[in-house]
Amino acid sequence: LPAGLSQWFPALEVLDVSGTGLAELGAELLALPCLHTLLAKNNRLGGPGSLPKGLGQAALGRSLRVLNLSGNRFLEMPPALFALRGLRSLSLGGNRLHGIPPDIQELRSLEFLYLGGNFITSIPPELANLPSLSYLVLCDNKIQSIPPQLAQLHSLRSLSLHNNLLTYLPREILNLVHLEELSLRGNPLVVRFVRDLTYNPPSLLELAGRTIKTRNVGYAPSDLPESLVRYLSLASNCPNPKCGGVYFDSCVRQIKFVDFCGKYRLPLMHYLCSPECSSPCSSASQSSTSQSESDSEDEASVAARRMQKVLLG
Repeated sequence: LPAGLSQWFPALEVLDVSGTGLAELGAELLALPCLHTLLAKNNRLGGPGSLPKGLGQAALGRSLRVLNLSGNRFLEMPPALFALRGLRSLSLGGNRLHGIPPDIQELRSLEFLYLGGNFITSIPPELANLPSLSYLVLCDNKIQSIPPQLAQLHSLRSLSLHNNLLTYLPREILNLVHLEELSLRGNPLVVRFVRDLTYNPPSLLELAGRTIKTRNVGYAPSDLPESLVRYLSLASNCPNPKCGGVYFDSCVRQIKFVDFCGKYRLPLMHYLCSPECSSPCSSASQSSTSQSESDSEDEASVAARRMQKVLLG
């Protein structure tokens, strides 16, 4: 960066140095008291000295709100970042990160965190200590599990996890009451969904029940055995607002939606972490399998109403 930058542009608020081949951001930045947005994408940052020393104590450390370092060569998140207590948006996608340090919890003002396209294998529980985080992008990594603590992110609205190694989700994720977008395609979880959808279709009883309900076929209790009348009373509407279908046995129990092939909206039926699932990442013990079927379905119905939108990839 040119010397005297702060003298030439003392009131500079937005600086974009993306794609300029920079290997370090010079100390000149530290004297820009009004800079709130710094874009340094697609450079050669990542080595020692990439960020100026004393970043957190300088004027820039207090003013910066948006920092984009995507498309660089960082092997780990620079410790200097965690001193940027006013940071609201941080992007480190397309780097070479292998983990997320627990110090991420120091960025208490963070609302948007983009870490897609790295080599991250796990999510630290400390990530849940970000009270304002609304958008979390962890796609295209190597993540195998989601810590149940993530359910403490009560402000979270969008969670992108596609193209990872997930085989289940913890049932605690139901506590994300404001979650509107969930992206899961490209995980073994969805591969299993497709496999089961192909080889384990609904029973004839459920298919008949769906037909009766969706076509509004009339019947009286005296027309059918009591068990069938009771079964038909268990029909629930698909939580997908664009689907007019119903379900019985293949009930939605936990997380309700998955984007499929980046195009369609489909309900993810009972293939996630249900009370019968012994996911090692869930705080629900095996004893939870004794919970009644009706309790599970009631819980699912409440959650289904909470999640009205689905990410379309």
